[in-house]
Amino acid sequence: MRLRFSDEDEAFRREVAAWLEERLGGEFASVRGVGGSGDAHAKVDERRAWERALGAAGWTCLGWPRAWGGRDATITQQVIFYEEYARAGGPGRLGHIGEGLLGPTIIAFGSEEQKRRFLPPIVRGEEIWCQGYSEPNAGSDLANVQTRARLDGGQWILDGQKVWTSWAQWSDWCFVVCRTEPASERHRGLSYLLVPMQQPGIEVRPIVQITGDSEFSEVFFDGARTDAANVVGAAGDGWRVAMATLAFERGVSTLGQQLSFRNELAEVVAAAKASGAAEDPAIRQRLANAWIGLEIMRYNALRGLSHGEKGELAPEGMIAKLYWASWHRALGELAMDVLGDDANALVAAPYDLTALQRLFLFTRSDTIYAGSNEIQRNLSAQRALGLPREPRPA
Repeated sequence: MRLRFSDEDEAFRREVAAWLEERLGGEFASVRGVGGSGDAHAKVDERRAWERALGAAGWTCLGWPRAWGGRDATITQQVIFYEEYARAGGPGRLGHIGEGLLGPTIIAFGSEEQKRRFLPPIVRGEEIWCQGYSEPNAGSDLANVQTRARLDGGQWILDGQKVWTSWAQWSDWCFVVCRTEPASERHRGLSYLLVPMQQPGIEVRPIVQITGDSEFSEVFFDGARTDAANVVGAAGDGWRVAMATLAFERGVSTLGQQLSFRNELAEVVAAAKASGAAEDPAIRQRLANAWIGLEIMRYNALRGLSHGEKGELAPEGMIAKLYWASWHRALGELAMDVLGDDANALVAAPYDLTALQRLFLFTRSDTIYAGSNEIQRNLSAQRALGLPREPRPA
């Protein structure tokens, strides 16, 4: 995709930049630059208010149809927004999962009643969502989910466990992939349910990470309930809907992530200059390689987006997670080498980390969560290259 910005696009850029500068330089100055990798706990209440401010000003859900509160923004305009958001130091988005994953899924597969109920609060930044996919024995192998739901009158009753659920402790709703046909196995008999989090029968246990915060949680369902109408698509068709959600995850929102990476790289470069590490030819080469890798990541994302977002992952998108996870992990390692001995010193007791220390510790998980590198390679081989599946043990 060859990205060109028209005069209209540049006018849009100026509008975005001016609004962000006004708000992040004023009443929301305290959230500027917070909420990134390993910093999920930072100023959650203030970031909730920020989500509502974005919604009130029309800066959420840009690519959604106007009929459902979006702007029908072009891919180019969405790229511009994410560029300016990162440049302005916009905080980590609490509304990302609702806006980038659940919303497009509801638009594509939801009933009219579901669209009317669930889309407007996402647009307004009023309801936070989390994703109920992974389980202790069903992480990268999502088809092995064992969380179950049964119909009881007009409600689904859920029992089971999810794990690595981002922002569960702050979320209002969760979209849950669960087994609704008792004798079913693997991909068959799954359903995609929308479940309110604030109810009896749901226990959220935050998982303390090596960074010291708890972005992820375990979620236990013990007789939790949701209305029978809160199934997206048909009951038993949850695998197809869940895969579409994952395709949306590889969409334009990934550009926002990459631009956050750009800010992190800038911090590493600044640290290299301050510490004198930038005088080391090997470090300079690694910094250059990191910049080149980030540019490759961006252009590959744009190339994938040029196919359009139709709920199916373009071949270019198949390698995206594998590529960015490996790149980001290497950036964390580079940050530590740039800091040298200072990388081992805490800011203060008992466990006060610098931004680059948090970056390093958080990125150790990048090549594991959301599909490990090994799983990503298998998927790319089979689905993009058409290679046969690995032989299974007898």
